[in-house]
Amino acid sequence: MTNFSELGLQEDLLKAISDLGFESPSEVQAQAIPILLEKDTDLVALAQTGTGKTAAFGFPLIQKINLDQRHTQGLILSPTRELCLQITNEFQNYGKYSSGLRTVAVYGGASITDQEKQIKKGAQIIVATPGRMKDMLKRGMIDISQLAYCVLDEADEMLNMGFYEDITDILAHSPKEKSTWLFSATMPKEVSNIAKKFMNSPKEITVGQRNVSTKNVSHEYFLVSARDRYNALKRLVDVNPEVYACVFCRTKRDTQKVAERLIEDGYNAAALHGDLSQSQRDMVMKSFRNKQVQILVATDVAARGIDVDDITHVINYQLPDEVEIYTHRSGRTGRAGKTGKSLVILTKSELRKIKQIERIIGQNFTEESIPSGEEICEKQLFHLVNEIKETEINPKIDAYLPKLEEMLIDLTKEDLIKKFFSVEFTRFYNYYKDAGSISKPSASERDFQSNERSDETRFFINLGEKDGFNWMQLKDFLKETLDLGRDAVAKVDVKDSFSFFNVAKTDEPKVMQIFENFTYQGRNINVEITKDKGGRGGGRKRNDRKKSGGFGKRRDDNKSGFSGARKGKKSNVESSFNRRRSKKK
Repeated sequence: MTNFSELGLQEDLLKAISDLGFESPSEVQAQAIPILLEKDTDLVALAQTGTGKTAAFGFPLIQKINLDQRHTQGLILSPTRELCLQITNEFQNYGKYSSGLRTVAVYGGASITDQEKQIKKGAQIIVATPGRMKDMLKRGMIDISQLAYCVLDEADEMLNMGFYEDITDILAHSPKEKSTWLFSATMPKEVSNIAKKFMNSPKEITVGQRNVSTKNVSHEYFLVSARDRYNALKRLVDVNPEVYACVFCRTKRDTQKVAERLIEDGYNAAALHGDLSQSQRDMVMKSFRNKQVQILVATDVAARGIDVDDITHVINYQLPDEVEIYTHRSGRTGRAGKTGKSLVILTKSELRKIKQIERIIGQNFTEESIPSGEEICEKQLFHLVNEIKETEINPKIDAYLPKLEEMLIDLTKEDLIKKFFSVEFTRFYNYYKDAGSISKPSASERDFQSNERSDETRFFINLGEKDGFNWMQLKDFLKETLDLGRDAVAKVDVKDSFSFFNVAKTDEPKVMQIFENFTYQGRNINVEITKDKGGRGGGRKRNDRKKSGGFGKRRDDNKSGFSGARKGKKSNVESSFNRRRSKKK
């Protein structure tokens, strides 16, 4: 087995590695470090999240820069503020014995003048988000004219977030003779374009296969009706008493709503999405890392940069638009050599995506059934038994033993056991005894995505491709605006300047009310009932549509905020079997 001393690292770094408790390098570290130390070169490294990429570029970067010089020699671009701060903190640990090393984090949401002052004091390494870095370059606050090394960390994540132009602008301001190191979990076309445009004959290393998920993660899916999605989520949490999970939703609104419902039902949950202030996001992440929050409900963008090694489950409340994003989601668990599970709750209309994801990750899903109430009660009961069995006895209890024995003297051993466990078991049993089972939707079950629905109303809306919408983006827009379930909006057909969509007839009045006097980017939006049947061939002429009234700007009453900061109302299952309480510190 390779050890760090064989990779060519200096003594000060090896000492820091020893302090950190690293025993042997991961595969990406063992491959990348010798290449980067041998000579200045460009590098493309493909490796999954959680494989130790920060150390793979961090140790060589610290060793190669000149600590006697105060100008900026190394730049690391990362997708989020959280990852930026995390990398900066890790570099401080890596370089604790490298005298004179100074690393500064540059990111949005903090004072730009304070960051400028920190850089002017001397910073050999800057860790930055692309947007803030571009802004500071434009203002002349940062000088990268002597940059020797540029690292693009989580490159695919940055490009997914729309930072392509920012990255290309930043690289265009840097010296051509610098070395560029690109680290990414996947290799989409945009990442490949960056490599071709700004890198010179880069060396390539791949840990595992491209886009393939780590073998430490198992993948399961659960087929349910749309109306059962939330109850299915609760059961998946309840059947795993030690759960410490990330739950992924597609939109900010769903993220907030799911988190609030979990809190109201007594779970230690919190939301993480773009509508939270930076201080709220910091509070959420601190609580999650400390395991005061056991269920983090997040959007894909907000969750980027989360680096927590002990996550047991990733639960896909909804699948992402881009199947490649699933790789990043599942990579949040099964880290640092541990095992994890990635669970998907999906409806029939989403089933086709499973095969696409299987091809990308190189692994098969297993279809599982949502656990019954009886299974959950049994799992929780024996978890409690084991927890009691493993509990360390507090010697202070001895003083109370005589009184306790006196109070319990009339109880047999069997009665005592029954009564003790019934304190918790009865509440849990009462919650699930009449809950019934969650079964798979039958082939004949009505589904909003079905082409055979006859109880739908089809609408015309004067938004289309010219407004920047494709069918998925328009579906998201309608779903958020109407506050309906995702599967409630169907047959979205986007044209150049207008589109069509279907909802259930029962939701027809709601659509008409919400879109009354509605405006989008300063333009009045017109929504009308149409006789178009919903084929992909387009709609009827406008004068054939049944006209209905004008439209109104909707007031959004859904407040955003830190869900975990308030207490949810008590429920039957609030204290059951400790799985809703904070983990013991």
